Amino acid sequence: MRNVLLASLMAAFPCAAAAEVPVYTWVEAGWTQLQIDNDFLDKGDGGYIRGSVALGPSAYVFGGYAEAGKTWRGAGLTAELSLDEREIGVGYRMDMTDRVDFTADVAYVRLGVESELRLDELRETTRDHVNLWRVTAGLRGKPSPRTDAWIKAGYADGEDLDDNVFGVLGGQVLLTRTWGLVGEVEKYSDTTQFQVGVRASF
Repeated sequence: MRNVLLASLMAAFPCAAAAEVPVYTWVEAGWTQLQIDNDFLDKGDGGYIRGSVALGPSAYVFGGYAEAGKTWRGAGLTAELSLDEREIGVGYRMDMTDRVDFTADVAYVRLGVESELRLDELRETTRDHVNLWRVTAGLRGKPSPRTDAWIKAGYADGEDLDDNVFGVLGGQVLLTRTWGLVGEVEKYSDTTQFQVGVRASF
């Protein structure tokens, strides 16, 4: 009778069966906003998709794509600016406590920019990109079975980079064992990126 009652409670509250340790195989998609401290592109909105696959108890690979942009219209002129980021990398995790991991990763990143000006039937498009490598180190843990949180510090090295240090702060609230709501903010010099999405963990 006790086992039947326990099984009923677990079925009624699926988050009670949530993993007690961070999960490194997941896929995620959502909304992103890029805020830049300049007079031209102060804010751009868009979307992103990313994922991670555990290769074993200590390693994982990850990748993602994000794009944000802004459009200006006036006096018959339309100007569009879009920024995109492609990332692929490999990471390492190590147990710190039962619920906290130390993480470190290295990734290749390609940052692209595209601008388009349209006036009546005239159209001019320009494209450019920057390649860089970045590494991060930080902590990821489970404050509770229904939450996940991480903090990381990173260093980037590439073309035309004046400031190389950045930070990442994020968290997840689990709705079920598989599905969760995720929020993350990344701060890099005069640029701040916000992401809010839905994650499926496996």
